[in-house]
Amino acid sequence: MNAGNFISHRVKQITNGLEHRTLRLFAVAIAAWLLIGCGATPPVVQPLVPETETVPPKTEEKAQQKEPPMESINTDPAHRWNLQDLFATDADFDAATKKVETDLPKLAALAGTLGKSPSSLLAGLEALFAVHLDLSRINSYAGQSSDEDVRNAERLERRQRVGRLNTDVSKAMSFVDPEILKVGRKKIDRFLKKEPKLAIYAHFLDDILRRKPHTLDEKGEAIIAATGLLSQTASTLYSILANGDIPWPTITLTDGTEVRIDHAGYARVRTSSVRADRIAAYTAFWAKWKEYEQTVGVSLDSQLKKDLFYSQVRGYDNCLARSLDANKVPESVYHMLIKTTNANLETLHRYLNLRKKMLGLDELRYHDAYPPLVESDLKFPIEKGKQLVLDSSKPLGEEYVNVVAKGFEERWMDTFPRPGKMSGAYSNGSAYDVHPYVLMNFNETYGSVSTLAHEWGHAMHSYLANKAQPLPLANYSIFVAEVASTFNEGLLLDHVLKNAASDEEKLFYLGSALEGLRTTFFRQTMFAEFELEIHTLVEKGEALSGKRLTQIYGDILKRYHGHDKKVMVIDDAYTLEWAYVPHFYYNYYVFKYATSLAAASLFVEDVLQKKEGATERYLNVLKAGGSKYPYELLKEAGVDLATPAPYEALMARMNRIMDQIEEILSRR
Repeated sequence: MNAGNFISHRVKQITNGLEHRTLRLFAVAIAAWLLIGCGATPPVVQPLVPETETVPPKTEEKAQQKEPPMESINTDPAHRWNLQDLFATDADFDAATKKVETDLPKLAALAGTLGKSPSSLLAGLEALFAVHLDLSRINSYAGQSSDEDVRNAERLERRQRVGRLNTDVSKAMSFVDPEILKVGRKKIDRFLKKEPKLAIYAHFLDDILRRKPHTLDEKGEAIIAATGLLSQTASTLYSILANGDIPWPTITLTDGTEVRIDHAGYARVRTSSVRADRIAAYTAFWAKWKEYEQTVGVSLDSQLKKDLFYSQVRGYDNCLARSLDANKVPESVYHMLIKTTNANLETLHRYLNLRKKMLGLDELRYHDAYPPLVESDLKFPIEKGKQLVLDSSKPLGEEYVNVVAKGFEERWMDTFPRPGKMSGAYSNGSAYDVHPYVLMNFNETYGSVSTLAHEWGHAMHSYLANKAQPLPLANYSIFVAEVASTFNEGLLLDHVLKNAASDEEKLFYLGSALEGLRTTFFRQTMFAEFELEIHTLVEKGEALSGKRLTQIYGDILKRYHGHDKKVMVIDDAYTLEWAYVPHFYYNYYVFKYATSLAAASLFVEDVLQKKEGATERYLNVLKAGGSKYPYELLKEAGVDLATPAPYEALMARMNRIMDQIEEILSRR
């Protein structure tokens, strides 16, 4: 399933109570926000999606680093995406929208017909997916045209109208899951044998039928649906507090500049090369959060109780089981990730000791975590950035490279920041019968080039899946979404290292890669371990105050960073960091960044070493789309995320990078 990664905390303004497989499918196609990337904001009015499929920001630090300088201006049409590929005119868009509105009664009229015969089931599913196809274009056009200028009230209103249409469609098709379950697996299997055209819907039907033990009767499901009105209370409270109500302090930097230490200001100053400025930012930021520790504690505790409620009412053993069952992922994957990471914390500690050495510090503290290891003034104009992406993609074959080049040429991308344009970056591959789109805010840094490779990895995943699979099997799972993007980043790193002009340039690339591994793997796994522990405590009947959450998070934070070993000293004031992380309202999401990166690391290593069949195996994963359950798909391709192998391979990669850095440093 193609899902989004958003900076905006509005991503949680979703009615989560409706958990039918059909609604989740349409939430994916419905929203133009099958947007994969970092920094996109979803529609103001969200479609109905189940709360097991929420889609948070990638990481707050990575997203914030990619915030564009909005004073930059570029209005050249050659660097703007061409939305006419979706609809030639606004009138065509309006006509398509009206068609869906007209089809709603026909959609609702299908209720009671799905179990009559193989042909009636086929007719019903074809009608449902026809609406799916129309909505994919409608949402993409409404959302992306609004993102071109978020200040445009007319486009915003159009986006909101489409949001209401999504809700109407979801309501009209809410009968599907209960009706399929009522028909039952035996009868569905007979229909599949009698009608060959139903084959493309077999996986879709299985995903509904397999969760029958956790699906209530019609009355029970109606009650669950009604709780959607209440399900967002905790996350909405947190979002308003974190993004609106907290009066953020202002500090004066050592050069006399005044900076408001809100989320963006904190993220910016913590990367400063001036240690005194970093300390001032950390001190001000966490002191302000401390004032709200109890309030945020109540908010997160409420979220955990909501997760527990849905798990119990659906008959799951625990919150983790229910969350992972959305994509049929074994619990052993989650536990193996945490176990193997803890067994390899020495790799993280080695990196932290290297960071201390390269920054010239006698003692490494938590406020020293984000300055770059190597400063660089390298500039990457967009044409150079595009060429780097094309050249680094060559191991995937000529066809792959040609499609990316075609996307560059035919304006599948909106490239530069402009006043009013949506910030951040994303890929939207939901318009099945058109092509993917990419939003960038390119600023000529290596980070922007890396983001370019990342987003086109997502775009090509969507392109290949949409080309290879029929519509019902194209949308891939969140669980595999970040594999394609981080794979491309790995190819890019290999390419730039091979072509670096100096040791200093190599150090810059290697240092960037190390920091990416720290934040995307170790940090996200640390978050995942915290999530597991606090959910487990609530499942045991314990209440969690803000103070208790700080203690729990602080213990994990210190263990990961070797506080007791003096690897990195963690001040107690910073152990409130859990309060800053919106991911904890997304019900076991962040572990997917770590597992995807581990899987991508194995694929990259095999492809670059030219192991027999490696490229084909990887591309087949992308082409498979949602035709198989994601864990099984990766396992068949040679990556079993329930074993230590992928995570140990990532550790080996990180250690090799550090070996290269130390070799370069030894020559100085």
